[in-house]
Amino acid sequence: MTMTPTSQTVVLDPKSNVPGVRAPGFPDTLRAEWIKFWTVRSTFWSTAMLFVLGAGLTALVCALAAKDIASGAAGESAGSFVTWGMMIAQITAIVLGTLVATSEYGTGMIRATLSATPRRGAVLAAKALVISSTLFVVGTVTAFAGYFAGNWFLSREGVGLALSDDGVLRALFGSGLYMAGLGLFAAALGLLLRHTAAALSAVLALVFVVGNMAWLLPGTWGEWIAKAMPGNAGSGVATPVSFNPNLLGPWTGFAVFAGEVAVLLLVALVAFRRRDA
Repeated sequence: MTMTPTSQTVVLDPKSNVPGVRAPGFPDTLRAEWIKFWTVRSTFWSTAMLFVLGAGLTALVCALAAKDIASGAAGESAGSFVTWGMMIAQITAIVLGTLVATSEYGTGMIRATLSATPRRGAVLAAKALVISSTLFVVGTVTAFAGYFAGNWFLSREGVGLALSDDGVLRALFGSGLYMAGLGLFAAALGLLLRHTAAALSAVLALVFVVGNMAWLLPGTWGEWIAKAMPGNAGSGVATPVSFNPNLLGPWTGFAVFAGEVAVLLLVALVAFRRRDA
């Protein structure tokens, strides 16, 4: 009698029945993203530049404008200047947010990341938590440092602001919120484009160029489009008194901005799950 071997194939899980091996959970993914984020030089230099630009420029502008503010020649209140440097520091937040998403595509490390953690939603959530928490803390600390430094010059001219004055604390913590939101916005667009230069160009153009050009659109609809642009909607929360009185209210504008960030992150997640690494 002849025995015929069967052609049945058995597929074994390489991690099954292997002592000490378990699937990575979200804490492991978060720890891995935190290590990757803080072990590259660009993170240190970008956060350092955020502080230098945010706090340093606020102090410098307050020092130069204090006398004009006191005399009324500046045409603006002191509240418009105590977080002035954060308008420039937001560039570094955009850079950090972009790099956290695109740098792995440039080096090819994204393949190793997805091999270790196949759950792409967890990878995106970990990246988002790392970049947003970092930028919130650094942005808030920078805003407070800039306020204390700049307010010293304003107080010498009798136009200083107390922390208890209307909008001051909101603007200082709002600066951290706005930096975190910008980082998430840039990360989402970076994940969609998967190219650092392209993502940086797109976000900077939206925030600094298109956002300002939109005010030239005619009619009420043009005004509302301009108000809803990411940089215009989100930035109001980061200053006690905005230079532009046509912006949405601080928290209303930030809610619009947060909604835009959430939608873009959702689109990025769908694309991230469907595309190859």
